[in-house]
Amino acid sequence: MAQIDFGGVVEKVVTRQEFPLSKAREVLNDEVVAVIGYGVQGPAQAMNMRDNGVNVIIGQAPEFRVDWDRAVADGFVPGVSLFTVEEAAVRGTVIQYLVSDAAQRILWPFIRPHLTPGKALYFSHGFSVTYKEHTGVIPPDDIDVILCAPKGSGTSVRRNFLAGAGINSSFSVFRDHTGRAEQRVLALGIAIGSGYLFPTTFEKEVYSDLTGERGVLMGALEGIMEAQYQVLRENGHSPSEAFNETVEELTQSLIRLVDEKGMDWMYANCSATAQRGALDWKPRFREATLPVFRELYEKVSSGEECVRVLTSTGSPGYREELNAELAEMGSSELWRAGAAVRTLRPAEKK
Repeated sequence: MAQIDFGGVVEKVVTRQEFPLSKAREVLNDEVVAVIGYGVQGPAQAMNMRDNGVNVIIGQAPEFRVDWDRAVADGFVPGVSLFTVEEAAVRGTVIQYLVSDAAQRILWPFIRPHLTPGKALYFSHGFSVTYKEHTGVIPPDDIDVILCAPKGSGTSVRRNFLAGAGINSSFSVFRDHTGRAEQRVLALGIAIGSGYLFPTTFEKEVYSDLTGERGVLMGALEGIMEAQYQVLRENGHSPSEAFNETVEELTQSLIRLVDEKGMDWMYANCSATAQRGALDWKPRFREATLPVFRELYEKVSSGEECVRVLTSTGSPGYREELNAELAEMGSSELWRAGAAVRTLRPAEKK
């Protein structure tokens, strides 16, 4: 592993230079990777591995017709590389368990009998194993149990792969029965197109992931956007102006500068008025949100958030409730204004 200084803390990471695709193919040469679930992460990881020369099959319930048909449209052939969940689990030597956390609990009785000695059980989220007392997902002792978690959505994993880049991923070995577990997970991490891989544990992965999704990455971001947009509109600003100052400038300009060279560089490339104001108000937002983040992390680490999620997602009519919530967000003035703004963006030059 390469040693990299992350802001004064030296960490070990695995890069494509140290573990090239040729080595990944060699490690996975005799494996049949069964991707269980063709929903969010499944398509991206499966197609990336297939494009990288790995023997991939899909396990998908035919009754979920949208996902089954999507796999077919992506080139997986029923009876050849597309099977029912149980048939794929029988055929696979590596079982990539990529259905949702709630579905992992439901499908576990059908997967568990096919985890025969020497196989590898692969997760992209530490949820089911970390919260095993709530999920019932307890892997047998005579298999490898590994994790590779891309730090991005399935859409981004595939998009970055096709662009020649990669989404960074964390990896972990929960159980090494064969003595090859780390080689297996690193090979799979490279095969799905990871930019680089950094070590974690199943527990730390799920704690950081749940905190991030509920916090800066999604929950806090949307909440802050809604609050700023509302204040601007209450004070007479037009929807276009409120959206541009809240979302468009962030996504189309400032966050790209952060991506290039960091937040300090973004500050340095903004006006003096913006710099001073941001630096003065930053501590106020930090102080206001720090207690919320501490409460969030405590609820994640205690398992309270796990129970709430499983209860909510497992309730009758949850899909309809979710669709209603998303429809309410999409039909809000904020995001209707966003849809209008997107139509006005200049077309990219080909």
